[in-house]
Amino acid sequence: MKVLVHDYAGHPFQVQLSRELARRGHSVVHAFAGGLVTPRGALVRCAEDPEGFQIQEVPMSRDYARYKYSFVRRRGFEVEYGRVFSSLVLRERPDVVLSANTPTESQWRMVRDAQNRGIGVITWVQDFYSIAVEKLARKKLPLLGALASWWYRRLDSACFRHSRAIVAITEDFVPILRGFGADPARIVTIPNWAPLEELPPRPRRNDWSARHGLDDAFVFHYSGTLAMKHNPDLLLQLAIRFRGDLSVRVVVISEGPGVEWLRERKVAEGLNNLILLPFQNFKEMPDVLAASDVLMAVLEPEAGIFSVPSKVLTYHCAGKPVLGGIPAENLAARIISQNRTGLCVGPADCRGFVESAVRLRTQRAEAAEMGRAARRYAEQTFDIQTIADRFETTLTQALIP
Repeated sequence: MKVLVHDYAGHPFQVQLSRELARRGHSVVHAFAGGLVTPRGALVRCAEDPEGFQIQEVPMSRDYARYKYSFVRRRGFEVEYGRVFSSLVLRERPDVVLSANTPTESQWRMVRDAQNRGIGVITWVQDFYSIAVEKLARKKLPLLGALASWWYRRLDSACFRHSRAIVAITEDFVPILRGFGADPARIVTIPNWAPLEELPPRPRRNDWSARHGLDDAFVFHYSGTLAMKHNPDLLLQLAIRFRGDLSVRVVVISEGPGVEWLRERKVAEGLNNLILLPFQNFKEMPDVLAASDVLMAVLEPEAGIFSVPSKVLTYHCAGKPVLGGIPAENLAARIISQNRTGLCVGPADCRGFVESAVRLRTQRAEAAEMGRAARRYAEQTFDIQTIADRFETTLTQALIP
């Protein structure tokens, strides 16, 4: 079949799936949004790629990054993106579209236009845009946030009802989807993963660690977005706790308002141990993660029910212990706790977060065992062949109206 896989964010594991589907003989167009500032996967064709695999960047306004955190201005960009994305789908005329991480208004434009042309759509639910607006935007803009929440909930519901299948990344999403009016018979749960083969364990000392002066330091590392659903204060308090220990570094690889806030606090507090870096090339990610002793993830309480931070899965490939400030009900927190791959506290428990960091710093044998457990979990869970089998079945079923 001809498949168009659209991952708005351009993350690593979605493009791995596209490559695997192409290796199985399908014609695959992998599309992603250009211009986003976010961790990216391998979004350039390489010599080993199958003949039937192509990558398509969907253009986006250059001003998007500047106004990303302006609720009103951002909506205009997302409406326009939906038009361009839908035009790509209609031009390529795939048998089926698998779309992930797509803003609600962009997704609905594509779903509506594809349905009118008889093209099947699978909505791959990574989080719930309308719930995010309800939980987060209403904090700053109560009246506008309430109106926007109603509008996006209405569009989310339409997207789910008109999709031939819905892929949920956790069973926790199923009752939420049913509340949106989604047909339970069309929901399939396929958990996220990380591209295991592209993230092999690497030596603790490597070219990347040497370039950044981290060879002889104990490194607490955070990599990923720092947006409305993340609390950078946990990272700040960690740096404050260890500022008297010259052997410890807190490394944050991210971009956006959370990093700018940390930059201001770094100067105000005189935190020379807090290192702020932009997003790194995905090819260097194995060395970046290897140059760490503890890998960190944070998520606000309100995001616990609608978001699962995929960075936690990437961390597991590195074979390092994970320190999480994540709601206990979140799937990522359960993975860490149930598989003993790290320590996890609630996102409001700053004291517990710092104490857990101290424990991982001092209890080296325990931390090392957590790291080994993390890699075992990745090797047992992230088999792309098994994962692609499930997606292939879902794609085939979506060919039938």
